[in-house]
Amino acid sequence: MSKDFSAPEAARILGVSLATLYSYVSRGMLTPSGALADRSKRYPHDEVLRLAARKADGKRGGHKVAAAMNWGTPVLETRISGIAGGRLHYRGRDVLALAGGATLEQVACLLWDDAGIDYFAVDAAHAPFAAGVAAAIDGTRSMPPLEAAMCMLPVCAQSLSARGDFVAGAALMRMLAALLLKRAPSTQPLHLQVAQAWQADAAQTEWIRAALVLLADHELNASAFTVRCVASTGAGQAATLSAGLAALSGPQHGAGSTMIRAMLETALASDDIDAWFDGCDPSVVGFSHPLYPQGDPRGACLLQRMSAWPQASAVLAIGERVATRLGMPANADFALAAMSVVCGWPPAAGEILFALARSAGWIAHAAEQIANGSMIRPRARYVGTYQVT
Repeated sequence: MSKDFSAPEAARILGVSLATLYSYVSRGMLTPSGALADRSKRYPHDEVLRLAARKADGKRGGHKVAAAMNWGTPVLETRISGIAGGRLHYRGRDVLALAGGATLEQVACLLWDDAGIDYFAVDAAHAPFAAGVAAAIDGTRSMPPLEAAMCMLPVCAQSLSARGDFVAGAALMRMLAALLLKRAPSTQPLHLQVAQAWQADAAQTEWIRAALVLLADHELNASAFTVRCVASTGAGQAATLSAGLAALSGPQHGAGSTMIRAMLETALASDDIDAWFDGCDPSVVGFSHPLYPQGDPRGACLLQRMSAWPQASAVLAIGERVATRLGMPANADFALAAMSVVCGWPPAAGEILFALARSAGWIAHAAEQIANGSMIRPRARYVGTYQVT
């Protein structure tokens, strides 16, 4: 008899719903050990108990940083963004309202200091870095967009000297857009640069604008925390953005949309869609979000915009069917993947939109951490063995 737990048993031991259990799996916190004949997942005995102990310890006040990374106790204070009551706010302003008409540049300036200054209009934001970026693009055309930007952003940013203000931040966002899209730098609104690179029509362009606004920041996520750690050491803006890109590139963060896109393409190409659904992995990313028990409002907003498009019906139907099976609504990652499939955008389109949008929040978090004046250096609790001498 296997010592492994079934999904209901594991959820009961952890004190969570099945939806939350599956979200643990999608984020790599729990790894299924295999499946029985009926394809139901089993969860390793020791791994479930270890996670349960960690959760309990977090409730008692220990492992505060670990608990926070598992959606638990907050570890720092911020004025940038917050999630409460199932809604996301940027400096107290509802993100869904901002998505109605704001640009990423306007939201970036709001996240940075809410002083009403358009840092993208300042002459210094139009720094003469075009030649260096163009050369970097030519040298990295064979590299995936995120990796190319991660490597070349610090190199291209040398033309900004040691500037670390928000005018330099605006220039860095334009550099990043050029590197991600592999096109000449421009002072055009960022959503228009993306739309032109992907030959988007007017409706798709509006969708891109809204997506960039909705994804600009998300409290203390993995990449924002990484950026704050790097900024707290005194590293420059370009280095902190590269660190954010590195964190974002993982499948449990920004690369989730690429995994979902592959799932959608497989489903659309299947000769037997019912058989595909029967074999669909219940731990698939793209559905539910621990911070939004009633559903991710960002994903709902973006999918609502797609619902009026006849060409999106097949992809949206797949999403609805998977969501019903899992009992979890689609999130923003699914929306990015769905849109990239419907519009035939590049394979990394979701990651590109995510990275460009989130750079606004990263600059805000870096600046706030620097203003705090302290280095982030959490402690670890050693649980290994000692050699007796």
